[in-house]
Parts: sequence; C-alpha cells; structure tokens
Amino acid sequence: MVSLNTIFKRQPEPLIGVDISATAVKLVELSRDARGGWTLERCAMEPLTAAYQEEGSMSYFDDVTGALRRLLKKSGTRAKQVALSLPPSAVITKKVVLPGTLTDQELEIQVESEASQYIPFSLDEVSLDFAVMGPSPKSPGDMDVLLAATRTEKLQERIEIAEAAGLKPVVMDIDTYAARLAVERLQEGPQAVLHVGEADLLALVKVGGRGYTMQVLRGEEVLYDTEQSLGGAQLTQSIARHYSMTEDEAEKKKRAAELPADYAAEVLLPFVKSLAQDIARALQFFFTSTPYHSVQHILLFGGSAGLEGLASAIQESTNVSTKVLNPFEGMELGPNASKSRVRRDGAAYLTACGLALRRFYQ
Repeated sequence: MVSLNTIFKRQPEPLIGVDISATAVKLVELSRDARGGWTLERCAMEPLTAAYQEEGSMSYFDDVTGALRRLLKKSGTRAKQVALSLPPSAVITKKVVLPGTLTDQELEIQVESEASQYIPFSLDEVSLDFAVMGPSPKSPGDMDVLLAATRTEKLQERIEIAEAAGLKPVVMDIDTYAARLAVERLQEGPQAVLHVGEADLLALVKVGGRGYTMQVLRGEEVLYDTEQSLGGAQLTQSIARHYSMTEDEAEKKKRAAELPADYAAEVLLPFVKSLAQDIARALQFFFTSTPYHSVQHILLFGGSAGLEGLASAIQESTNVSTKVLNPFEGMELGPNASKSRVRRDGAAYLTACGLALRRFYQ
C-alpha cells in the first residue's frame, strides 16, 4: 500500500498550486508578509486541447504535460514544489470515530482496518491517508478521523505529469477540500470579504466544463454533495449548432469573446436560464431529502461561473443570495499578477488558490 504524501500537512517551503481540470491547467502562487497580509504573486491558465479525451490515455497525458510546461514558462515562476489535487470522483472519503487513546502506530493500524470496510478494491491498489479532525462531539473520549483513499494509478498519473514538467509534488489534495480552504480564507479576520454565520448553510457550486458540482455546507460539515453533467461544454455545443461551427472553433471563439452580436440573446441567455433552473432543482432535491428547508448563500466558482447573467438567474430561481467567488479578494497584487485576469477569470482559480494556500495552512 502506497501512502499519500499527507493530504493535510503544511509544507513550509515555497510551492505553487496547480489545478488540472477538464478543460485547462491553472496555476497560483501566493506569498504572505509578516503582518499576515496576502499577495498574489502570479496566476495563469493554459487550455487543454484534448480536454474531453479519457484520463489515463497517452494523448491526455501528453496534452496535460505540454500545457503544464507552457504554463510554467508563461507564469515565470521559479518554484519547483507543487500542490496538486484529485477530483472527488477519484477519492473515497469517510469520517470515522476512533478511541482517543490510540498511539500513532495503533491509529495507523486501526485506520487501515477501517478503510478495508469502505474501499471496494484491494488495499494493495490503494493510496491511503487520514487526518485527525479532533475530539468527537458525539462520543466523549473518542476522536473524529477523516480517511481518504484513491486508486494508486490515479495518484501516480498526477505525480508523473508534474514530474515530467520538472516539478516536485509535495501535497496531494482533493479538489473540493482545496476549494473550501480558499473559501475559508475569504471569511478570515476583521477584513473578511465573505460573511457566513456559524449556523448558516451555504451551497458551494462549481460550474466547470463537464458539468457542475454542488456541496451544501454548514461550517466544515458536508450535508449534501451532487454532480450534474450540465456545464460549459454544453454551451460550446449550443454555439457550434447555432452557428454551424465545429466545437473546437466554438470553444475558441467563446474564450476570445468573438461570437456574433446575437450570441447573448440567442444562445447564452437560454443556456443560463436552463443551468439556473437545473441548479435550483438540485437544491430543491436537497430540501426534500434532508431535514433542511433553506440555505443562506449560494457561492459560485469555476471556469463557467462568471457567465453573464448566471448569478442573477440562479438568485431569481432560488430566492437565495448568489455570489461569484473571487479567491483573490483582499489580496495585494504582485508585479507579475494581471489585474485584468484577476477581475475576468478569478472564479476559475478557486481550487488552484486553495492548493497554493497549503503552503501556509495544515
């Protein structure tokens, strides 16, 4: 059994966060001054040309490695250590309650025993890690422990991509955990730019290329988790059909904002309304399948979160305050950070920002 290189441990050396999504590779590098202030040193993105090819294929590996090399050159970073992440679909997580008196060695043995009950394949094929969350509020004398397990081949693919680009992986996280860490930073201290009450429920919605994911959170507790296949790729397909283009051409014109004048009314608006209604239905399913009947915040991120009119359409469909997250709010911009990129594409960098934060947080 191979161990993940501690998902949750702080890495004190400088490192960059690299988020490999379905359609692009994104990089973030942060620094922090002696007073605790944050600086965005650099952020950059490189699209994937083979975005919809199967992970694990040679063409996928070559495309992602090439994009990462171009991204490192474009960004100008000198950092070699990198924090990476895996999608939630590739990782099994489970919170278990264990005796608080276990020694470190006993804890490792018990964790492996617990993991064998929840993992549907041999532990020899698995990379396993765990983090002690603290005393169990429901079981005095015990502790809550979070297990995380993934197929070693999935982990190894990410590692090999980074190494082929000349990087040294030191953290392997989970996309959703990295995104939530970036959200937590936005709620820090008296200068917080995001205000969520202790009892508030928030829906964290990632709108990406292959679809959207939604997590309903109360503090650090995940109350609901769903994934739907409606996202930026469907908008690209709609553009291609409407204007008789190839999907590659439609994607390029969409990214470059070079579509015809009637695009907003004829293609974008119907898509945005459909996506907003789908997100509203997913939220309604949460209400009907749990004891909860409301959420106080909907927070959007991802490459398609900033689509014109999406936040307002979701707010209209759900009657819930909806905000597009920019993980760099409250940060100073370093000389290599583009103000226009931060303003235009900030929501796409939430996961990469959370990965870069692993330098400073456990």
